[in-house]
Amino acid sequence: MNKVLAVILAGGEGKRLSVLAHERAKPAVPFAGKYRIIDFTLSNCVNSGINSVAVIPQYNPRSLALHIGVGKPWDLDRVVGGVTMLYPFVGTNGEMHWYRDTADAVYQNLGFIRSRRADEVLILSGDHIYTMHYEEMLKLHRQQKADITVGVTEVPWNDANRFGIVALDNGNLVTAFDEKPSQPKGNLASMGIYVFNKDVLLQILEDAHRRGLRDFGSQIIPDAIGRYRIYGYKYQGYWRDVGTIEAYWQANMDLVVALPEFNLYDPETPVKTLSVEMPPVKVGPRAQITRSLVSNGCIVDGKVSNSVLSPHVYVEEGAHVMDSVVFHDTVIAQGAVVQRSIIDKECCIGSGCWIGCGEDYTPNKDEPDNLDSGITVVGKGASLPPGLRVGRNCKVDPGVKETDFSTLSIPSGTSVAAKEPVRP
Repeated sequence: MNKVLAVILAGGEGKRLSVLAHERAKPAVPFAGKYRIIDFTLSNCVNSGINSVAVIPQYNPRSLALHIGVGKPWDLDRVVGGVTMLYPFVGTNGEMHWYRDTADAVYQNLGFIRSRRADEVLILSGDHIYTMHYEEMLKLHRQQKADITVGVTEVPWNDANRFGIVALDNGNLVTAFDEKPSQPKGNLASMGIYVFNKDVLLQILEDAHRRGLRDFGSQIIPDAIGRYRIYGYKYQGYWRDVGTIEAYWQANMDLVVALPEFNLYDPETPVKTLSVEMPPVKVGPRAQITRSLVSNGCIVDGKVSNSVLSPHVYVEEGAHVMDSVVFHDTVIAQGAVVQRSIIDKECCIGSGCWIGCGEDYTPNKDEPDNLDSGITVVGKGASLPPGLRVGRNCKVDPGVKETDFSTLSIPSGTSVAAKEPVRP
């Protein structure tokens, strides 16, 4: 695969992930305890023999850059090839060149792409959960003598309006591409994976720039139908776009069932990540852990059920974490209950708290489209006072202190903000 350059789009703002993306890029959000979302795409590349990878970040890139580093966990710390971060830049005229959409991000880095010795460019999204051998898609691309190949997979009909919907003929030639249709005519969705012949990509993006076309899904691919040979590659495995709170939570919950559809333990598709040395999990004498993923460094003296704990989480005696995702270095104090919630890093959930209580599913007043499925989110570094009760679809902003709470009862669908701005 030395003639393939992979380009990972990692610049999305992540607004639909609410407070989880306030201080980090969406692909840097923790997932399945020990991983970051982008680990899956990076691992797919190296598992497919692709060792020349470019990552295009934009919003809050610091944690993503620190995580990827020189690419050592993925064997991408190379003199030839390896991983390259392509940040927005200031031009010679002093103008800041922000990436204005997916295709524009690639267009602004065409100089880098031209300099690579590659025949094909594999465009990928950095915020999807799946394992895939890209060489199969590339093989089909070459066999069909395609100019462009689009990765597609079937999604539930009730989710089809969230995706680009693709129509194929009997020979898998793309005949239509409808981005996020209000009334989908099919459920075969684009995975945000595109193989371009390098010369075709350069030609298309130069032309698109002149015409003001900036997005692959809504503009570039639909415009190219009929002018280029575009084929669909049907992917049959597990694939999830975790760009919303509900989808992110559900993808984590998919991993704790008895026989998960997505197999993290397959030696043929290992998922690699930046690992920090930590001691093993410590389980207390009265602890109960059922159907959960518990990462290294955790201490569990209470109960954990149907949940995912990132490294160095402490669940004290009498506390109960259920149907929840808890990020690194968080303390769930004695007697606290965390139910159907996502708790970010370095939080302190005070003794006797109940997060995600009650049966009121009123959507969040500040983010009704993001927080409407009963999941409560607590931002990074928040400290919640003892005895606090927080309903469903609530949002606690990063850095909130115990003194920021004027009451110990937070109704469903409401938010708590820090009284003083949080320093990054």
